[in-house]
Amino acid sequence: MADPLSGPAPEPESVFPREVGLFADSYPEKSRFRFCGHVLSIRQNFGSRLGVAARVWEAAGSPLLQAPRPRRTFHAGPWLSSSASSKELLVKLRRKTGYSFVNCKKALETCGGNLKQAESWLHEQAQKEGWSKAAKLHGRKTKEGLIGLLQEGNTTVLVEVNCETDFVSRNIKFQQLVQQVAFGTMLHCQSLKDQLSTYSKGFLNSSELSELPIGPEREGSLKEQLALAIGKLGENMTLKRAAWVKVPIGFYVGSYVHGDTHSPSLHNLVLGKYGAVVICETSEPKANLGDLGRRLGQHVVGMAPLSVGSLDDEPGGEAETKMLAQPYLLDPSITLGQYVQAQGVSVVDFVRFECGEAEEEAEAD
Repeated sequence: MADPLSGPAPEPESVFPREVGLFADSYPEKSRFRFCGHVLSIRQNFGSRLGVAARVWEAAGSPLLQAPRPRRTFHAGPWLSSSASSKELLVKLRRKTGYSFVNCKKALETCGGNLKQAESWLHEQAQKEGWSKAAKLHGRKTKEGLIGLLQEGNTTVLVEVNCETDFVSRNIKFQQLVQQVAFGTMLHCQSLKDQLSTYSKGFLNSSELSELPIGPEREGSLKEQLALAIGKLGENMTLKRAAWVKVPIGFYVGSYVHGDTHSPSLHNLVLGKYGAVVICETSEPKANLGDLGRRLGQHVVGMAPLSVGSLDDEPGGEAETKMLAQPYLLDPSITLGQYVQAQGVSVVDFVRFECGEAEEEAEAD
């Protein structure tokens, strides 16, 4: 029997994939010997680029060693080549829509690399998923959420959007939904061509709010945006209600949101758990109207009046529900009526929203 070490032998099968430890400018050194009836060889590859070496053990004829498994390869699809432009499309779609790379890749494959069509396809799929989730989650209680306050010119809107948990209410996607609802309500209010001689006030219930368009430059309604948010965040949500106020010259709207949160991405929208707007009439412009309006809003949030009342009402205690007869929140030694009279303004109306109160009232009924 010929000695396997005496003559050339076929190259044994490697235990590891061939590329392990190899570099483009590496060089090998080999040695062979017999061990327990098997012929083994050691190949040591020296990588001059990084100054490292990797040993690869090879064996022939051993039943204990298995051939390496084939490596898995990534198939990008016919449209997605290795070109930089295709990768840029994927990254751009991901940044623009916020959907995962997997979904963005699928959208581009489905639409043949057309970015605009891929974006529309993603929104359609997300909306379908959102409606499906909304149907499954319908009926679950939505006691948490946010109040949104938005003021532009002589128009002020107050909206309430609810969710199941406080955790979701702090999510930027939920806050963006509140922003869309506030903008939709603002556009609705501004579209009403009123010749104002006095202030006007209006309310929108959940179904009316849901049918409002998103905006003049975008198609769809607020209920479609609600479905998208439910699909993304996985909680039941409701567009609960909205109120709007428009005032002419000679009137002023004070406002306050408790626990207010400002975000650069949400522009001038203010978010919180309680919100109030107070409509005041003044005979002449005053420099401190902003601070005065904020104090009046704080009083409405804290004391929760049910009506304005009049300056002729007898002062009441903490149980008083007429606003002007209540003890002033920031100075209980006087009534709110006495405070505003000294400031030279008249309170004519107010709106107060407390997050979740409509849900609690429905349960009580």
